[in-house]
Order: sequence, then C-alpha cells, then structure tokens
Amino acid sequence: MTDIVDELKWRGLFAQSTDEDALRKALADGPVTFYCGFDPTAASLHVGHLVQVLTVRRLQQAGHRPIALVGGATGQIGDPRPTAERTLNDPETIANWVARLRAQIEPFLSFEGPNAATMVNNLDWTAGLSAIEFLRDIGKHFRVSKMLAKDSVARRLESDQGISYTEFSYQLLQGMDFLELYRRHGCTLQQGGSDQWGNLTAGLDLIHRLEPHANVHALATPLMVKADGTKFGKSESGAVWLDPEMTTPYAFYQFWLNVDDRDISRYMRILSFKSRTELEELEKLTEERPQARAAQRALAEELTTLVHGAEQCAAVVAASKALFGQGELAGLDEATLAASLSELPHAEVAELGSVVDLFVEVGLAPSKSAARRTVKEGGAYVNNVKVADEDAVPASEDLLHGRWLVLRRGKKNLAAIEVAAG
Repeated sequence: MTDIVDELKWRGLFAQSTDEDALRKALADGPVTFYCGFDPTAASLHVGHLVQVLTVRRLQQAGHRPIALVGGATGQIGDPRPTAERTLNDPETIANWVARLRAQIEPFLSFEGPNAATMVNNLDWTAGLSAIEFLRDIGKHFRVSKMLAKDSVARRLESDQGISYTEFSYQLLQGMDFLELYRRHGCTLQQGGSDQWGNLTAGLDLIHRLEPHANVHALATPLMVKADGTKFGKSESGAVWLDPEMTTPYAFYQFWLNVDDRDISRYMRILSFKSRTELEELEKLTEERPQARAAQRALAEELTTLVHGAEQCAAVVAASKALFGQGELAGLDEATLAASLSELPHAEVAELGSVVDLFVEVGLAPSKSAARRTVKEGGAYVNNVKVADEDAVPASEDLLHGRWLVLRRGKKNLAAIEVAAG
C-alpha cells in the first residue's frame, strides 16, 4: 500500500482523524474499505463537492476500496443547516437527483480490479425499516446530551429558528449508514468534510456500541474558503455546478481561471493530481509572474478535463483564447460560443447599427464621442478585427452563426451583441 497520510497532509487534505497513528497503520497495512456520502439536496454536485470526490479518487489510487454513498434516505431530510430549516423535496425528485449524482460521481472512480469501487444508496436499508424498529435498534444507542453538543445542532438551538426533530435525527441516520456499511462491506473508514465531524463520530460511537471489537476510523478534510473569507464554490452568478446544463463548461473553466493568486497554491494541492514537483514549479511561477496565471490555467484545464472531458476542455480553451484575439471566433461551434458569450455583458438589437452605436448600446463606451475616440485610437474590434472607420456598420455576413458579434475595447473589455431573430 502507498503511504497516503503524509501525502494528504502535504496537500492540505487532513484536518483531523479519530486516531492518526491507528489510521496510518490501517492505511499502510490496507487495503481499507472506506466510504464517503453525498446527499441529493440539488440536481447536481457543485465544485465544493470536488474536494470529497477527488479525495475518494486519491485514496482509491493509493490502493484502497471506495464506497460512494448517495443518500436517497438522508437526502429526504438533509443535514442541519447553520441557520434555517431545509426545504424538504418529494421522494420522486430525490430519486431523480440520486440517479444524477451517481452518474456524476462514477466517472471519477474505477469499478474494476481488486479495489473496485461500489455505489450504494442508503434508502436500500432504511425504506423497509419501521419507526419503532429504528428507535429500538438505532435510537436507543444515542445519548441526547452528546447529540445536543454537536456543533450543527448547538448553533441551531441558539438561533431564533431552533431545530426540528427531523433535522435533529439526521446524525442517527448517518451513524446507521456507517454501521450498515461495516456489516455489509467491511467498511472501516468514513471520510468527509470537517463540518461533518459530529456525524462521522456518531457512526463510530454506534459501531463501537454494537460491534465492540470493530477497528473503525474517521477522516475529515478541511473546509475550503476563499482568501477574502467568502464561501468557496460561488461565482458572481451563484454556485458552480458540475452539471453542464447548470454551469456551462466555459463558465466552469473561467471559475478556475479567475481564482485569486492568494488561493491558487492551496487549491492546486487539494484538487490537482499533478506531482509535488509540478505543483511546486507552478507555485514558483505564480510568485514570479502572477500575471501569466500559469497555475490557474493548469488547474482550469485539469479540472475541466476531469469533469467535462478532454474534447469539451479543448473547445472552451479555444473559445477563451479566441475571445481575446488569440484564435478564430468563426471556428467555434455554436454551443461553445453561446456559452462563452453568456458570461459577457450582452445586448440584443433588432438590427445592426454602426459600431459606435453598438459600443454605446452594450456599455463598452459611455457616449458616442467616447466610442468614436476608441475607434480613432485603434482600440475598437469587432470579431477580433480592428475597426478603422468611425462610421463602419457591420454586415449581416459578419454575424457569428448568424446571431452574434463580439465587440472588444482594448485588450480585455469584451461584450456581445445578439441580433434578434426576424
């Protein structure tokens, strides 16, 4: 077995464990069967989930056996939020989301070989369980005083909203998951985020009560936050999803390309599968030439390829370059172009007017005189072609895919014009 603990620590993926020495020995002796759970509280995973998904992948590559659990049961309740009660979704919606999340997780794992991955749904062992059985067989082993001490519960109890019994009981369900996976699959390690520590230890406590000779462990990864204190995984338009219909591959790529220099080294270590030597070289480049954004570009390409595939990654890289004059806009397929232009300031017009009017319409210039000055100074571009005539009017043949013009002022100020269908 590969010694994975030091690697996890170097990458910033080791926040805490129940007994580091015992865990280190178990992983060294391996293979260890471990699990990580994902609740279907939305139709897609978001980039915050990548920390766990990629840590599962990393542990499997080190020789251990992963179980990815998508919570068809726990997803119907939801882990307690810090401030307010979750909105409960109907079982049909949850079942659909379970299928979607499974399809997103599966490509990251290998389902062949001696440490083949397994996918499970905790609805399989809860659907037929009566309330009386649950309370007698599981509930009797939990102590309310310990449950009240969990951070997520304590915060809610101190809030004006309080906490319902439904969300209060979540830790019993997650604890039961670990017990079931221990009994069914010999699972001895649960992995999760540090905000899940109370739920991780609840499962350990339950197993120790019912299986006193079990040697089980918990491993928590740190929560990722941005250097400015805001939540990781959020862009200006909201959460960054893995589903290409919810966040386009282009927007996904741009999210990583725009990572703050203060964050990129930490994100690279946590999320990239590049070697230490490669990462240290990228960190050095960031220090010496931050304007090149070499680390951001490397991470954006690696993660876009992992999530959306090499072909999609190549398309969005080409679009990103073309928008800034480093490639042919006409060569981009319509879907990729549409996705890239949706991220820009945008205006829809009934018919094409002069370049000067279009610059004002889309906000690239505050007035016609300012737009004329931009043209005169050589800073106005339409579809990457410099505009020399202040009275120039684009022709319908200039429209990309018969719909769009890409306007640029200088090197970096971009906007899109769309001509409404007649």
